[in-house]
Amino acid sequence: MNFRSFPRMLQMSVCMAAAGCATAPSVPGPLQVPATQALIKQLHATGVQIYQCQPTKGDASQFEWAFKQPEATLLTKDGRSFGKHYAGPSWEANDGSKVIGQVVAHYDSPNPSSIAWLLLSAKATSGNGVFTDVQFVQRLNTVGGNAPLVACRQDQAGQQLRASYTADYLFYGAKR
Repeated sequence: MNFRSFPRMLQMSVCMAAAGCATAPSVPGPLQVPATQALIKQLHATGVQIYQCQPTKGDASQFEWAFKQPEATLLTKDGRSFGKHYAGPSWEANDGSKVIGQVVAHYDSPNPSSIAWLLLSAKATSGNGVFTDVQFVQRLNTVGGNAPLVACRQDQAGQQLRASYTADYLFYGAKR
């Protein structure tokens, strides 16, 4: 072992143990939360984005994979189940608290094969727990989840497609 590199290795180990020193991608301007907000909880989601084959809005003879809903498990940094994410869009913690979001802004993922990054405001919260005071939610670091690039056909109308995805969800509430 090279002792000159020891201080750097020690610093990296402390950073990794603290789980806050890793450089996360910068959040694009449209997805920034107001300065009055503080991070309440950061969770990782793994699941699917569900699409359904249906006629396009402008031409009933053409069909497309239209987004229906997400279905994901929310996990802590150490991989423990924390709750679930589903239609609404809704996030529900194991403690029973829940937040329903409304999209405020979206930003294309740096990975073109992944769903967009989002900023959502809380439309409603319920229960008494970690999500009770959530006012904003960011969806970042998405992997996968896009609908197929090829449109569906009339004979597939009503069929569903489940596209696997992962994402990080950051929940914010008013600074105290």
